Amino acid sequence: MTAQNSATTSMTIAVTATGESTPTGSTPTGRTPTGRPSSTRTPGGSRTPGTSAGSADSGSASAGSGNTSTEDAPRGAADPLRRGTLLAALGVVCFSLTFPSTVWGLESFGPWSLVAVRSALAGLIGVAFLLVGRVPLPERRHWAGLAVVACGVVIGFPLLTTLALQTSTTSHAAVVVGLLPLTTAAFAALRTGRRPSRTFWSAAVAGAVVVLGFTLQQSGGAVSRGDLYLFGALLVCAAGYTEGGRLARQMPGWQVIGWALVLCLPLMLAGSAVALSLEPVHLNAHGVIGLLWVAAGSTFLGLYVWYRGMASIGIPKASQLQLAQPLLTLFWSVFLLGETLPLAAPLAAVGVLVCIAVTQRARS
Repeated sequence: MTAQNSATTSMTIAVTATGESTPTGSTPTGRTPTGRPSSTRTPGGSRTPGTSAGSADSGSASAGSGNTSTEDAPRGAADPLRRGTLLAALGVVCFSLTFPSTVWGLESFGPWSLVAVRSALAGLIGVAFLLVGRVPLPERRHWAGLAVVACGVVIGFPLLTTLALQTSTTSHAAVVVGLLPLTTAAFAALRTGRRPSRTFWSAAVAGAVVVLGFTLQQSGGAVSRGDLYLFGALLVCAAGYTEGGRLARQMPGWQVIGWALVLCLPLMLAGSAVALSLEPVHLNAHGVIGLLWVAAGSTFLGLYVWYRGMASIGIPKASQLQLAQPLLTLFWSVFLLGETLPLAAPLAAVGVLVCIAVTQRARS
């Protein structure tokens, strides 16, 4: 009897929420067809009053405000996998503009000044969002992970890639950083204890081989100092991505990057003052636009949507979306910087896209 009453109540609430009339033959629990309150018999034989009209209406109103009708719930429910994939993809688009924007920023600032000022500006943005949201301090157990994010994503990766771009072209650096998905997946497997499938790993390794082959072909088979900077950037960034993705499961993604930026803010403010006094500054439109994008677009917005995406679809799958980042950066390098597109780029693009398709279908 209890199960029947519960089912009848759920049906009544759902139908009331949609604004439709109760179907013939079904009556709200607690009310007779005449509208009088009914009663139910307990296992002990006593009778308890039925649900009153006021409480039934209250339940219907609550259901209506939550859009929980039986017909509308499947349609209105957001798909976490699709939303997470879109957020992670938006992060990749933001990141793909980082290298061209950095090259623009280097027209006005020295490498140390650019890194310090971009991180300081991003930190101020993070502080503003945290204050407006009245976000409490993270728990003590989260600070170690936030420090890894700060060292890897806020300081390490921007500094090493900026130094590399002084001697490497944007297109070359973009392809080397194409190894980041495999590096991140490896870090995630070690850190979280998850083991992606063999299909996943096979496709990830294949994508890395395509990217590495493209890199060596473009550099004549030699590894330059710029490449060493880029390889170091891969390691620190993968560690930061992994910790950020883990923390984004326990707090909103924008808070993860916000607190990481706050950790770096005192150091970056001091570094900005020192670097600007030692390195020459020649402001122009490209330099200012590049600085603003790497601060607000790449460092804050990009990492915000990226960590939210990773929290929804998992670190390994999100990291594989970054296989598309070198291709996007190649496009921006031609469109914004006028660099010559390597002839091998279309072949690498096809191989990378195939690997993305396989890794997104493989279970992780």
